Amino acid sequence: MLQSNDLGEVVNIDSEVIGNDSRRDYIKKAIDEARCIGIKQENEFMGYLIFDTHFFDCSFISLLIVKPTERRKGYATSLIQHFISVAPTTKIFSSTNQSNRQMHEVFKKNGFIQSGYVDNLDEGDPEIIYFRNKKGESYYELLYNKRK
Repeated sequence: MLQSNDLGEVVNIDSEVIGNDSRRDYIKKAIDEARCIGIKQENEFMGYLIFDTHFFDCSFISLLIVKPTERRKGYATSLIQHFISVAPTTKIFSSTNQSNRQMHEVFKKNGFIQSGYVDNLDEGDPEIIYFRNKKGESYYELLYNKRK
């Protein structure tokens, strides 16, 4: 988990991605509440993940950000895999816009399946909900295994 003295570096990555530091307070709160995981390479942050458990008492990855110059190098997968290993709940959810093809691939690569969608958040770009069981089983595999 990140510490309060990591805030500046994490906000810099976030600003590089979204163009401003508007999420500074949100990131600070996540760090203060031990809900922010970071990944470093040679003492430099490459990315971070923020989670909570307010999504129907399930773990929800609310932000997964990797520096633009460091994408497609496995940092997102490392963050997700670490989070799965320490997640406080069995069910893990996340979401991304339908237009975010790179993130869809990251979710699929890490064993997530599409679980639904929400319209009307971003005009014309539905939010796709993803699910993964902590053990790596999909919802359908869980149902099948319970019947055995």
